[in-house]
Amino acid sequence: MTSSALSSMTADEIVDLDAKEARLLAMLRDFGRVAVAFSAGVDSTVVAAAAFRACGDKAIAVTAISPSLPSGEQAAAESLAQQIGIPHKLLMTDEFSDPNYVRNPFNRCYFCKSELYRQVAARASEWNVDVVVNGANLDDLGDYRPGLQAANEFRVASPLVEAGFRKTDVRALAQRWGLPVWDKPASPCLSSRLAYGLEVTPERVGRVDAAEVFLRNLLHCNELRVRHEFHDLARIEVPLESLGRLVDANIRVAVVEQFRKLGFKAVTIDLQGFRSGSLNQVVPLTTLLASGADSGKPQ
Repeated sequence: MTSSALSSMTADEIVDLDAKEARLLAMLRDFGRVAVAFSAGVDSTVVAAAAFRACGDKAIAVTAISPSLPSGEQAAAESLAQQIGIPHKLLMTDEFSDPNYVRNPFNRCYFCKSELYRQVAARASEWNVDVVVNGANLDDLGDYRPGLQAANEFRVASPLVEAGFRKTDVRALAQRWGLPVWDKPASPCLSSRLAYGLEVTPERVGRVDAAEVFLRNLLHCNELRVRHEFHDLARIEVPLESLGRLVDANIRVAVVEQFRKLGFKAVTIDLQGFRSGSLNQVVPLTTLLASGADSGKPQ
């Protein structure tokens, strides 16, 4: 985001945000002892901050650690939790040992979230937790999010959804509360960069991670993706205004050279530019309809 989330809101929208904030805090207070699935993205950061405001030391934040976590996100989660004041736990998840996850079907995220929620549920008594909550908001319900099915099965609550938050509301509340991630771009797991059906391995997600770190440093651009297609082909997505820089002779040569060192055999640029979730364009319509994503129904 380039403009202030709060300054662009009307007076009526501010009043509406006030009401949503109050509902969110009241709901979390009623939950009692809460564990927040905390990725350090803006949504889960707002939920973690709300949980701490509402529940104090009866709230904890839990961050899943695995090879699919992008570089810097663990440190970001630790720093944010410290800033909020919420107790923070790092949980080593083992989705890479699940063949259902590794084969990378359209619902790969379901197996990842199931692993996380299963581990948190197994520690609920030890951690003194009554309710597990996530950072899903209303806009997520209209996207293809198989991880929400896992949340339903493990009775994970989505307080932002229940309090009526959309993404713009979340960013505005994060800015109001002084959370530095209010304008942070989405940073989904590295496995989401791999074409569906291409086996998920630590080597491949590590290759993508290194490629994205290299590009961010080279282009000074945070919002980009390196999509790992079949046959070790890299498909680069950057904002349209950055496309020209990628074909600059010196930059183009540096990118190809570095990507080949990382193990990519071919490097392409997506002329449509950066689109979050672009790999979901290949998900069959029947799958989208079954998930409820096409109609905005919860998955």
